[in-house]
Amino acid sequence: MSHTLPSADGQDRCFWCHGSPLYVHYHDHEWGFPVTEDRRLFEKLSLEGFQAGLSWYTILAKRENFRAGFANFDFHQVAQFGPADVERLVQDAGIVRHRGKIEAVINNAQRAIEMVDKEGSLAAFFWRNQPAAPSTGAEVPAQTAESQALSKELKKRGWKFVGPTTVYAFMQAMGMVNDHAPGCVTRAQVEQARKNFQRPQ
Repeated sequence: MSHTLPSADGQDRCFWCHGSPLYVHYHDHEWGFPVTEDRRLFEKLSLEGFQAGLSWYTILAKRENFRAGFANFDFHQVAQFGPADVERLVQDAGIVRHRGKIEAVINNAQRAIEMVDKEGSLAAFFWRNQPAAPSTGAEVPAQTAESQALSKELKKRGWKFVGPTTVYAFMQAMGMVNDHAPGCVTRAQVEQARKNFQRPQ
């Protein structure tokens, strides 16, 4: 079975990104490219938590609303959110109005500050968990031993909505693994970006 499909421009891309220019743009310019900025890492992990049980397209289409509601995912600001902010967000039709997930993002913002204090940055901590073996992209698992271990460590540190499947999706999104399918036009670009990437210390 092929894991790619031809796009309107004649290029083969991962089968999951077809059907919307928004999806194709995310696939071509974000998914799998290495990320080191702490705010972006926090955003990606938060949105993957919201995605649980839903399609990623649903989250992507609402991303600007999420950014507006959560102070552009500045975790220093989100950590100060209180009950009134939770109620404001629960009433916000532009996002996924799941109280538990909203409260988890606020909790995780507080845990993120603790992590920065202890580890120096979110990037330093997360990239330390990069799998030793590169992904071929041929078979994409829902979770891996590495995502299970990282999920366990995050939960130990008090993070919420960070199960191993959510964590693996985060690892894919932030470029810790390259799960673009063989033959996908973006796979080589991501691989080059990863080759040039210097892991934060």
